[in-house]
Amino acid sequence: MKIKEIQDEIVDEFSIFDEWEDRYQYVIDLGKSLPLIDEKHKTDENLIRGCQSKVWLYAEQKDNKIIYTADSDASTTKGIIAILIRAFSNQNPTAILEANTNFIDEIGLKEHLSPTRANGLVSMIKQIKMYALAFSSKN
Repeated sequence: MKIKEIQDEIVDEFSIFDEWEDRYQYVIDLGKSLPLIDEKHKTDENLIRGCQSKVWLYAEQKDNKIIYTADSDASTTKGIIAILIRAFSNQNPTAILEANTNFIDEIGLKEHLSPTRANGLVSMIKQIKMYALAFSSKN
């Protein structure tokens, strides 16, 4: 499935909820299904800077696709990174670099986060794109 198709699917799922509180709970629930990072990758090197909570993000490339895994010490943040991983994992580096992140605005996530969490979201996206850039330059 292409990134845009996954993003549209996420937007559709969030559109089911009328109240932001329900969307917020859904974000937390999504965090519970996050493919967790291996403990050996929970290092300072994989820690995303700029997040209020601790967020570790690890990426590896298999068959020209990047597979992301992550973890966080906060349930909301874990849900946010789970959404991003769902959208961008198992995609090729070029597709990740070219993809936009408008779906974040469409589900209303950024506008309902505290300024520090919103900055963390931007840092997560930036790190995902940095991994894609690093892998694309290796190819």
